[in-house]
Amino acid sequence: MPAEIVPFTCAIPDSALHDLADRLDRTRYPDQLEGADWDYGTELNYLRELCDYWRDRYDWREAEAKFNAYPQFITQAQGEQLHFYHVRSPEPDALPLIVTHGWPGSVAEFLEVIGPLSDPVAHGGDAGDAFHVVMPSIPGYGFSGPTRHRGFDCRRAAMANVELMQRLNYKGYIAQGGDWGSAISSWMAIFDEPNIRALHINLISGGPADPANPLKGLTQDELAYVEWKRDYDLHETAYQVIQGTKPQSLAYGLTDSPSGLAAWIVEKFRRWSDCDGDVERAFTKDRLLDNVMLYWLTGTINSANRMYYESMGPGRFTPLPRRVEVPTGHARYPAEIRRTPRTWAERDYNIVDWQVMSKGGHFAAMEQPHAFVDEIRRFARAFRPVHKSRGTSL
Repeated sequence: MPAEIVPFTCAIPDSALHDLADRLDRTRYPDQLEGADWDYGTELNYLRELCDYWRDRYDWREAEAKFNAYPQFITQAQGEQLHFYHVRSPEPDALPLIVTHGWPGSVAEFLEVIGPLSDPVAHGGDAGDAFHVVMPSIPGYGFSGPTRHRGFDCRRAAMANVELMQRLNYKGYIAQGGDWGSAISSWMAIFDEPNIRALHINLISGGPADPANPLKGLTQDELAYVEWKRDYDLHETAYQVIQGTKPQSLAYGLTDSPSGLAAWIVEKFRRWSDCDGDVERAFTKDRLLDNVMLYWLTGTINSANRMYYESMGPGRFTPLPRRVEVPTGHARYPAEIRRTPRTWAERDYNIVDWQVMSKGGHFAAMEQPHAFVDEIRRFARAFRPVHKSRGTSL
């Protein structure tokens, strides 16, 4: 029997907010070397400023109203709890679309794009670009709550998404994602190939077709990227190592300290966005904290980090078993941390569309919501169904 789908409304008790304010008020900050800036990690003065704002000016109730502005539901999939937005378009011929976030993001990334994607006419667009929108919180993240079983990796998350789309009776849908959402959507294209019209991903993987001559055929820009990526991997991937090997040890501090949690997450938003070193050129403090709060209030930073242990830890990484044959589009944002050469990506994906975006980074929907919506609409036009899409009336 299919798992029950029940409506969900976020309602955080005042006691949780009072506890947060008390912890922020009692923060014990570490020292910082003179002139260190962000070289060693999150810069001390910025974190103080952010946490003071969090304690004194940030309004969770206003954020909570934004999270509750669209229909949300809870179900069970792959043995874990799964929260998701399901926003049916007023347009009967809308195309089903499932969008999956990554780490250290959440459904907070998508608050500004749900409306334009599901109801384009109300946002100055064309009715023919409408989507029935499904946006899950990966089990272990945010409102889905912590995962309860070992082995929940990106493949299991993909199977959970497939279960969800089947439960909603959606066929002929588009899967979209970035970061873990890219990997999860790619696995969906393997598991549910007959039902996926197309795959659209912000971050794309791939390696050289000829490992003996890996740089063969690359452009000057692609060669420069390969060199950049070597340097990036040397200096910027410590989080992958610790989350892929000892996430529990890290989680004690991040679960107990809001300032520690903010420092761990916001440093990535700064490094991975198109902000030229000033994170607030890309995101306001409120938007940064909306995302941090989903981890804090739900106690999910540990289970979210475990995705690295289960999916990338030593001896646990499982590559896609074959080439993804579902028609695949890739939007390359200039500050994305993985800008795989197209010839490499074509080894693993049936690339039919490749767009180079003018602005934006890793958290594309949050950083450049208008460009993100325009790109998804443009890509999907080639895959619009001839017949009326069908789904539940949730």
